[in-house]
Amino acid sequence: MSRIRIIADDKIPFLKGALEPFAEIHYLPGREITSGVVRDADALIIRTRTRCNGELLDGSGVKFIASATIGYDHIDTGYCNSAGIRWTNAPGCNSASVRQYMVSALLYLSNLKNLSLENMTLGVIGVGNVGTKVCGAAQVLGMKVLMNDPPRERLEGKGAFVHLTELLAHSDIVTLHVPLNRSGADRTLHLVDHLFIDRMKDGAVLINTSRGEVADTESVRQGMLRGKLSDVILDVFENEPLIDAGLPGLLTLATPHVAGYSADGKANGTMMAVQSVSRFFNLGIDDWRPRDVPAPAQPMLSPGTSGADLYPLLWEIYRQTYDISEDDERLRENPHRFDELREQYPLRREPESYTVKLKNGSGEIGHKLRMLGFSVKEDRQT
Repeated sequence: MSRIRIIADDKIPFLKGALEPFAEIHYLPGREITSGVVRDADALIIRTRTRCNGELLDGSGVKFIASATIGYDHIDTGYCNSAGIRWTNAPGCNSASVRQYMVSALLYLSNLKNLSLENMTLGVIGVGNVGTKVCGAAQVLGMKVLMNDPPRERLEGKGAFVHLTELLAHSDIVTLHVPLNRSGADRTLHLVDHLFIDRMKDGAVLINTSRGEVADTESVRQGMLRGKLSDVILDVFENEPLIDAGLPGLLTLATPHVAGYSADGKANGTMMAVQSVSRFFNLGIDDWRPRDVPAPAQPMLSPGTSGADLYPLLWEIYRQTYDISEDDERLRENPHRFDELREQYPLRREPESYTVKLKNGSGEIGHKLRMLGFSVKEDRQT
């Protein structure tokens, strides 16, 4: 039996070496995976750079597509289903990474604006793998949480879910964690428009880490210019990678679509892609996982000021694992290098890879750190 032939995105980390014993595998930049390249391929392992549609796949031998990403709007699922091409994505692979991004954003904002998070309400739109983790982290930070997720509400009943209008009217911060649906009852294309922003509280904060097209750029711009929105944090933009060069200057934080780019999230996505290829082609490595995820340079953290207020102290500790302002600075300096900033992103480790050493009486800070994923070691001094 001839070996299967796989074309893979060369920027998927931890992949090289995993499938070579079982397949002929060729690595290419995602945007260079073309119809000519895939003609004789049996499988593709891709990211969002590669649009899998009839233009790419017509006349090819592709039987299986594995995307090492949480989203799959780059896959024409209707075409693939009709053409008999199986596909998978990696749902939830980077949900903890987005939670890390969100905690860094909230603590940064709290520190920058002297906000008391425990007196604020976070509205979470889209409560799937990512949104659920974001809700939990916000509650650890002491925030009240409102949730909106029509598909889940239809399946599970109203429960704790609220209507979008109610969420917008009562949330100090609104964050989006929805897929990009271009049509249908749960259409999210330009979900954030002028009406959406008008329904928000005056001076509210908007955060989008889902897909750029979920928020209409001009509506967001006008919401900021007329003062309806006090702060906007965007990790995703319309027309990526060719983003509106004037937009980052209006934003509180602007990052190049890297909310899910932790080393842990990337490793999970690669693991899920390899395992799905193994299952489809019966390769016998259904339990494969990366073994070369680099440890953090400084896994032991010690806050410099034990007597600081809770939220400044949390930010001091958290920013040692991920300081969102560094990603913001890189994009502001080089908005034209959006793709390059993603491709060369220094993968970060999540809180589970760190231990925080605290002095006597860690109390509430120790509890919150543990709930956010850190190990905590109490430095008992006599």
